[in-house]
Amino acid sequence: MTSIGARLLRTRWLVRAPIVVFRARLGFLYSGRLLLLEHTGRTSGRPRSAVLETVARPSPDRMVVASGFGTQAQWFRNLVADPRCRVSIGARHRVPALARVLGPDESAVVLDGYRREHPKAYQGLGRIIEEATGSAIEQVPLVELSFPA
Repeated sequence: MTSIGARLLRTRWLVRAPIVVFRARLGFLYSGRLLLLEHTGRTSGRPRSAVLETVARPSPDRMVVASGFGTQAQWFRNLVADPRCRVSIGARHRVPALARVLGPDESAVVLDGYRREHPKAYQGLGRIIEEATGSAIEQVPLVELSFPA
């Protein structure tokens, strides 16, 4: 039986609902936990958007997000093809950013920090990701988004 969390993660309209909040410049309501990622479709060349949860914020100009659906997530594949994007988070709106996929060692360090700082969220998220995708949370790719100076 599929949990509510896994079903919600697969419910497109619900997952996309926060986009309206960010476009209204109300992203600060999410306290920096969620961000709006605007990227370019690798095939269509059209603008695309995804709301993602931050896993880490090593500095004000760098944050890390997880691709819960692995390397098959469209936003992930689009950033691999073109790492230029825009990020809205907190009071920041559509700030140009660059994406970089973290290596396994870097990812392990980030996930270890997330596990220590948010043990309940880590456990719950891990369970939902595993149920929804069949992959353990330690296997999901992490992407660093940075605001160039």
